[in-house]
Amino acid sequence: MNFVELGKKIYDLNNPREAHRFAVFVARCCFHPQKMQRVEDFFSQSEILREVAEKFPYFYEQVTRAFFYHKSTFDERIKLVEEHLNFLTRTMNENFLRKLYGKEEILLWKMPLDENLGEMRIVIFIHGGQKKEGLASIILFLSDNTAVYQIMFWIAKDSAENFSMYIGALQGPNVENSKDLIKILTKKCHAYRTKNLILYAAQAVARALNLKKIYAVTNEGYYANNHIRADRKLKTSFSDFWQECGGSPTNDKRFFELPLVEKRKTFEEIPTQKRAVYRRRFALLDEIDAAIFENLQAYKKED
Repeated sequence: MNFVELGKKIYDLNNPREAHRFAVFVARCCFHPQKMQRVEDFFSQSEILREVAEKFPYFYEQVTRAFFYHKSTFDERIKLVEEHLNFLTRTMNENFLRKLYGKEEILLWKMPLDENLGEMRIVIFIHGGQKKEGLASIILFLSDNTAVYQIMFWIAKDSAENFSMYIGALQGPNVENSKDLIKILTKKCHAYRTKNLILYAAQAVARALNLKKIYAVTNEGYYANNHIRADRKLKTSFSDFWQECGGSPTNDKRFFELPLVEKRKTFEEIPTQKRAVYRRRFALLDEIDAAIFENLQAYKKED
């Protein structure tokens, strides 16, 4: 296995920082030849896996770096990649894998907004910049490709050997007018926060794929510290949001378990003057659920 040539596919050697990462990558590969051979053997199993690795060579980098969650080990990261791709190759057709790791969007749902914002869409997508926290992303985009919210995730077995969704990060918009944008979109979604909307979409994806559980990294589980400010206060608290959404701690402090289905208020619990808004919101969420199921069903392997 030629680690130098592999590294050239991953890193831009004209960028000094990338050149440094390239050198570190090659060194790590040389220090762990057996582990890297295991990765190579895995991708050599089938034509579709070879094609996926050619289109998305970052898999090889991901196993060598402390990605995905805090204190992940080399062996754990290899197993994580293997289980994720084993699940997808058994469950989804080759077109799904070619599109996802060929950096094409897999459309899950879309909704027209107005002449200024165009439309809002939810997709599954992945690019090199999202490789630190997952092996795929669920993204809420606008027409101009502004990423409003995104969840990075992977699929792997939990301690009970159930294939489950693992959320590595939740990220919000990185634009100047983000607060105003969120207010507008929240109103368009019948007072339903876009932050909750992207999690709702992730839950719908997990159900459509027949995954048994959803786990999400906590503040203690995040792979890096860039969610913490210089004064050590949190920029964003993953744990608080997961708990707000019905999540509960697990025996591993790095992960919360999240519900597969969002709990809804009954109409008896909703004030009379707000019921029309909630009715429209629930109709929108049901529409999203149905669209995600239908769109993913089209990519599933036939029994």
